[in-house]
Amino acid sequence: MKSIVTAAVISTVMLAVSGSAMAETQWQKDHPRRAEVNSRINNQNAKTHNEVANGKLTPAQGAQLHKEDHQIRQEERTMAAQHGGHITKQDQRILNRQENQVNAQRRAEIRGNQ
Repeated sequence: MKSIVTAAVISTVMLAVSGSAMAETQWQKDHPRRAEVNSRINNQNAKTHNEVANGKLTPAQGAQLHKEDHQIRQEERTMAAQHGGHITKQDQRILNRQENQVNAQRRAEIRGNQ
């Protein structure tokens, strides 16, 4: 029984140490594919914010679009964590496709509010 507890403690410590050793470097955060996806998300959020401020979108519509962009950003972070701090070309295509859908939704909501 004591050896099981000891093994569990050692395993927990090893996971904690390996987790901190896997922290992202600045290069990984600024990887070109990640930078492109995150730049699009930032631009999209700025557009949404401005369109809510200018009355082209309702606050509820803006909040929904911001939520969807946040989910895409979270997915980007998850993908990067799975690939050593960067995203693959396929990941980038998936994320850009999702961002295109949010952008189309934003434009449709603006047209519907006019």
